[in-house]
Amino acid sequence: MITKLINALTILRILLAVLIFMLLIIKDGYFLALILFCFAGVTDYLDGYFARKYNASSLLGEILDPIADKVLIIFILFALAVNLNSYLIAFLGAIIISREILVSALRDYNSRNNNTGATKVTNLAKIKTTIQLFTILIYIAGLAFNIMLLILVADLFLITSVLITVYTGYIYTFESFRNKKFL
Repeated sequence: MITKLINALTILRILLAVLIFMLLIIKDGYFLALILFCFAGVTDYLDGYFARKYNASSLLGEILDPIADKVLIIFILFALAVNLNSYLIAFLGAIIISREILVSALRDYNSRNNNTGATKVTNLAKIKTTIQLFTILIYIAGLAFNIMLLILVADLFLITSVLITVYTGYIYTFESFRNKKFL
């Protein structure tokens, strides 16, 4: 029963990503987008909390949880790039997506070669996700409260998060191929 609740919270986060995207695109729902984004953050916290507290994990949950985080981040970065007409957000979002695709491929490669430890989630990768989510919070708050200075601050945080994103991708790649022949 608890695993169904946990998985429902994760799926809800994916659905919230789509709703927040639409609210940001129509440019009329910034405050509601901010509230829903904060609620999405609560669902992320709660599904992890319940999974740890009740030692309730499922294969579906282990697969969906990181995907839900990525979907939330990617959908909102796309919406922000369009909304703010920002090539910077679009380009940095593309780098984030590329890294996620690379790491997914590395995880698949490592699972086929009994080397899953090489792409085990690190604390720095968790910090990366936290900074990405915090950055998005700043962007949406800037729009919701019409404080354009926050958009500039968020741009700086996004650059920082991309640097960490690229670095963790490099670490996963290095660990995947250390002492191994590729191909």
